[in-house]
This record gives sequence, C-alpha cells and structure tokens, in this order.
Amino acid sequence: MTPAPNTSDQGAPDHDWSAGAQPLTRYVEGGVQWVRSFDRRRPLVWDLLLTGFFVVAAFIDVAGDGWRNITENENVPLWLVYAMAAVFSVPLLWRRRHPLAVYGVMAATTLVNAWSGASLQASLTLLIVVFNIAMRLPARTLAWTYCLTVVPSVVGHIRYPQGSWDQQVVPMMMSFAIVALMGIAFRTRQEYMASLVQRAKQLEVERDQQARLATNAERTRIAREMHDIIGHNLSVITTLADGGSYAAAKSPERAAQALTAIGTTSRQALTELRRLLDVLREEAPETAALAPQPALTDLDQLIDGVRSAGLPVRSTVRGRPDSLPAGRQLTVYRVVQEALTNTLKHGGPEATAYVDVAYGDDGVRATVTDTGVGGPPTADSSGRGITGMRERTALYDGTLEAGPRRKPPGGWLVELHIPKESTQ
Repeated sequence: MTPAPNTSDQGAPDHDWSAGAQPLTRYVEGGVQWVRSFDRRRPLVWDLLLTGFFVVAAFIDVAGDGWRNITENENVPLWLVYAMAAVFSVPLLWRRRHPLAVYGVMAATTLVNAWSGASLQASLTLLIVVFNIAMRLPARTLAWTYCLTVVPSVVGHIRYPQGSWDQQVVPMMMSFAIVALMGIAFRTRQEYMASLVQRAKQLEVERDQQARLATNAERTRIAREMHDIIGHNLSVITTLADGGSYAAAKSPERAAQALTAIGTTSRQALTELRRLLDVLREEAPETAALAPQPALTDLDQLIDGVRSAGLPVRSTVRGRPDSLPAGRQLTVYRVVQEALTNTLKHGGPEATAYVDVAYGDDGVRATVTDTGVGGPPTADSSGRGITGMRERTALYDGTLEAGPRRKPPGGWLVELHIPKESTQ
C-alpha cells in the first residue's frame, strides 16, 4: 500500500451511481455523500464538532465519576485523570493533518492510563486515529502502530492481572484489526472511485481530442476538394477567357466557342461546389438529390475540358476501373486533374500533356507528363497542389512522385500508384 492523498478533504465529485439501487441504499448513500460534501467544504467545522463531542464525553465521564466503575485503581490522582481525558480528546482536532504525531501522544497517554490503572474509556479514541492512519499512510506504518497499540494492554494485564489474557488483550487486538480493516476498505473505495472519475475525465478529453482531429481532418478534406474544384475550373476559365479575348478581333467564331466553353465549365464548377457545400449543412433535406463524386469514367470529360482550354492532351487507358472503389477512383481523378491544372497554369503556351492510366493486379497507376517550360506546380500561393495530391494518395497507402523531367524533353512528371484494396 502506498501513501494516499487526503481523500476526506478532497474527494471525487458526487455521482448518482445508485440510480438502480433499493430506496434504503439510496438514502444511506445520499446521507454519506452529503456528509462528505460538507466535510470537503468545511473540514474545520467537522473536525471541531467531532473533537468537541469527544471532549465533552471524556470530561463528563471524569466529572461524573463514571470512570470509577471500570477502573483498576481508584486512587489515581484526579488531576492525572483530567489530563489524560484532555489528551485523549483534544488532539483529535489534528488527526487528519498530523496523524502520526497525534497517535504518538495518545499512545504514550494510553500507556500511562494502563500503568496507573485508571482504564479511562476515552482511550478508545485512539482507534479513531488508527482509522485515519489506515486511510492515509502506508501499510508499513499501520503495522508498527498495531504493535504499539497492543503494548498498553499487555502492560495493564501484567500490572493488574485481573481476568484472563484473552479478556484484557485480545479485545483490544480485535478492535484494532476491525478499525484498521474499515480504514483500508474506505481508502480502497475512495481510491477506486477517484480512479473511475479520473478515467471518465480522461475519456472526455480523448473524446474531445478525437472530435477535434475529426474536425481538422474534415477541414483538410474540404480544403482539398475546394482547391481541386475551384483551382482547376478557374484555371480553365482563365485560359479560355484569355484565348477568347485574343481571338475576338480576328476570329469571332473562336471567341464564341471560348465563351460557350467558359459557360459549360462554370456550370460544372457550380454543380460541384453546391454538392460540396451541401455536405457542410447541419441538416440536409432527405429528398435532396446528391450528385455523384467524379469517377475515372469522367476522365474523358475532364481531358476534353482541358483541351478546350487550349492544352493539347493525349491519353491512354489500359484495363477497366470497374473493380476500383469509388474513393480510389476519386483520388486518381483529382491527381490527374491537379496535374493538368498545373500544366495549364505553369506549362507555357507551347506545352502539351500526356495522361496514361493503367489498371492491373497490383492496383492502379496514373502518369501525367508535360513538356511545359514554366515553374514547378508548387509555385501556387496556396501550397496545396502537390501536398493535396500526396495527402489523397496516402489515404490509400499509395505513392506519388512529382518533379521535373530530365532534358530533353523536359517538362514535369506526376506518377501515382495506389495498391489494390486488401480483402483481409
């Protein structure tokens, strides 16, 4: 047993643990909780009440000559009897703050009580101190206090050998053992309750942390989606607008085509943004239609949109994506989309791109290369381009390589591999 904190002064919060218990149990527990609550709030008041009760009882026993009914020696000086009564009761005020000091003073007085033959009943208050020792101090301390408590009984039996050994010594030993066990039981229960409260608080903290982590993860996911949707579509719209403005004076037909493509791309962007923002609503109508997430079957439409923006793109698809889960398809789609968007923004007017997607037994591979001469994709101010692609890929234990290609031919390379979903 290790030293315990002062659980009487600072206990765990009250809990309605007895909701399903019998009425008598609830009443008893309610009374105990009230006493403990009062003790925590007003410990000095409780100590004064307890000490005052035993001081009055001890002095009434002496003043009324009640002690003479069980004394072994009626000739004990009265001043000594009063002094012992005071020592057996007054130090109880400090029993919780200084249990060993109080025990030492009272144990010495108990020895004087046994040697003189006064046999004051007030000496039983020593058991209250023993209870506090069992509640607060190590078992080693409790063991040697047991030995010291038995000594006065042995001395009294030797000096006044009236009655048998078991009548004078054994009752004190049994009383000490019972009180010590009660103290240990109370201490164990308080420590157990304190551990339950601490665990409940820890679980609340962990729950809050999990909620914060989930919130941050959702914010990151939404930020990636917003970056991919707005970044790609605005890049396409900007490129089309620039091309349309340039062609307006020389080829009105090309300018009209650019405006049509801008309208189509804008509507697609709005559709995806509405779908994403609907997720953020606290309550969505049950009848609301949810647009599907982009899949690899939409790659052709994505590439056509990039082509219409003025970037020549060739593509090759090997295998079928039918068995690929929707989450993995969305990741491949977004990576290809981000790579092509970066080429649009940074590749320069003469850039071309090539997209190769292959489905195999080991998963899916996607490679996007370009011949651009502009800056790297990480040049955008948000910094979410390459980072977002890596985060998406990591969700499915995939790998992503992105960097400049050697010259010739130069340009940029983005290579993605997502392994096949495990069946285990």
